[in-house]
Amino acid sequence: MTGEVLTFLSEKKLELGPAGAHIGNWRSGRDEAGILWLVLDKADTNTNTISEDVIRELDAHIRSAESDLPKALVIRSAKKTGFAAGADITSFEAMSGSGAAELLQQGHDVLDRIEALSCPTICIVHGPALGAGFELALACDYRIAVDGATFAFPEVQLGLHPGLGGTFRLPSLIDPTEAMTMMLTGKKAYTKRAKTLGIAELVVEERHVASAVCDVADGNVEKTRQGLKARALEFDQARSLVARTMRKETEKKAPKEHYPAPYALVDLWEEHGTDEKKMQVAEISSFADLLKTDTSKNLRRVFFLRQSLKDAARGDDHIAHVHVIGAGAMGAEIATVCAIKGKQVTLSDLEINALGNAIKLAAKICKAKHLSDIETRDALDRLMPDPNGYGIAQADLIIEAAPERVDIKEEIYAGLKGKMKKDAILASNTSSLSVDLLATYAPLNSSFAGLHFFNPVSKIDVVEVIKGKATDSQTAKRLAAFCGTIGKLPAQVRDYPGFLVNRALTPYLMEAMVLMDEGVSKEVIDTAALRFGMPMGPVTLADQVGLDIGLHVAESLADNLDKPMAKISETLCRKVESGEVGKKSGKGFYDWSEGTPHPKFDGELPADLTDRLILPMINACVEVLRKGIAESENQVDGTMIFATGWAPFRGGPMHYAHSRGVSEIVTRLKELEAAHGPRFAPDDGWNTIG
Repeated sequence: MTGEVLTFLSEKKLELGPAGAHIGNWRSGRDEAGILWLVLDKADTNTNTISEDVIRELDAHIRSAESDLPKALVIRSAKKTGFAAGADITSFEAMSGSGAAELLQQGHDVLDRIEALSCPTICIVHGPALGAGFELALACDYRIAVDGATFAFPEVQLGLHPGLGGTFRLPSLIDPTEAMTMMLTGKKAYTKRAKTLGIAELVVEERHVASAVCDVADGNVEKTRQGLKARALEFDQARSLVARTMRKETEKKAPKEHYPAPYALVDLWEEHGTDEKKMQVAEISSFADLLKTDTSKNLRRVFFLRQSLKDAARGDDHIAHVHVIGAGAMGAEIATVCAIKGKQVTLSDLEINALGNAIKLAAKICKAKHLSDIETRDALDRLMPDPNGYGIAQADLIIEAAPERVDIKEEIYAGLKGKMKKDAILASNTSSLSVDLLATYAPLNSSFAGLHFFNPVSKIDVVEVIKGKATDSQTAKRLAAFCGTIGKLPAQVRDYPGFLVNRALTPYLMEAMVLMDEGVSKEVIDTAALRFGMPMGPVTLADQVGLDIGLHVAESLADNLDKPMAKISETLCRKVESGEVGKKSGKGFYDWSEGTPHPKFDGELPADLTDRLILPMINACVEVLRKGIAESENQVDGTMIFATGWAPFRGGPMHYAHSRGVSEIVTRLKELEAAHGPRFAPDDGWNTIG
């Protein structure tokens, strides 16, 4: 009974104004005070997007308001999920040539007329206001943020910049450097931050929305005003100086040759920062040009790859209680993520101190995710330290996150026999051990599978759901759905040494070790990967993952693959033996005592260095496709991008292979095989890759 009452009380009813008419994607009505409410409720979806039909219908409503001016105009969303998730990205594919600029101009015309209305215009934002949704909010005079609102311009992640006025409306509203930072990075401004920056004039709880609207309509709320810094940046020389700094900082993470959009944005601001009309014209032209770039096309492809992985998570997981065995870094993060997403979680470990540290880590993760005090309290209330394992009997899913040793896992599974619920699932967070082997020790092998999270769990979205030979389809389906309920992207694969990600990533890391043994410096090796577009060089990545873990995975693959791998480096073995295992020990190949290393090499790279690193990864991807370990090329591309950060602007390893040319890559692999040995031999699967 208590649970039902709490659920009811937590359901907030949105203030949507008078009932009015509901035509197309908008509800409209005037209240007794003469305030016009326009409520976006996009048809046939749970999430609003700003599509062509939404803009066209909004145009009609604004024209009506112009002819019969209301006391004030309110725009908000009827969706509980938030205000708007941005533009309808599917429409971008149809935008080309002059058509793109024409469509953008139509959108600008509507937002310009909202801005020009002589009555107060108010946007109420709950949840996310992203991209074009944020731009619609910026066209209004005032923004009222309901606690939990977020504002962001994620267009940079699509190889674009804002295209419906964001490039000039946000810098004219708040500190221009803060505005540019938001657009260049895609970072979110959460509720309190939005108020501090001046994006939102008011922050209220939902029950006070109507009162806040009346206050604004009655002229009792002041508009945001910029400070002295904004006025200083009206001078061309000052703006040019700041622009140079922006380009320099952007180059550190997003080289211009790979990501042109941020630089186009800085150019717009530097050249037209004091003239909104010129900025508007230039914004439309620049956005249309960026749509045609390979970077934007590939990054938009990445967006749809994410959606396809999400689609695999649809359905009901029937998992309310999760029990995690092992309170190390992985187990603690898995437990925390589950608790944050509403699961009841019990966490067991033989070491009481480990459980205490896990709770401390959980609090840090909640803070990093910008959870409110109440949300943090609720998440921590759902996470129960359970040293005696009492939660096993109630758990719908048991996740074993113990060290990567078969004997330890065998002992744990033996202790579960006779204690688990009849329909409970047991999953191992193994990164390298055979799921089929582990299943032989499980209480019931049909309800056993691998559930491979990546470190750090709270930041990496992909989870490999590994189906063993005995795993029934219902178990795999429930685990994929479970990933969806905790905000993760399931990559459903079959059991195989290294599964998908480690099978592809290990040759990359091991080749870096061979290159170091050949005398190539770690800085040169990492620079080659960074120039290709990887987020981190292989030597730095090996340190971050842990050299001991990397060695264990490499040994496991070397013992279980038919195909030869690079010889395991003796230097790597010595590092592990001495305890210099990377970031967690403070030293590996790099010194981590002062934070993440940033290797840099400015010279010319050896001719075949990049191919020696990258092509073995793609060759391994072809292998897992040939063997049916992965489901499709798209799944491989999405998994590698979201699990490892694989150069997203290239669209994924398989997409890169097609773009570069399959025959060219096969030829290069044969050349590398002749020069360096059979580990580079092209996989037979290349014959079927079209």
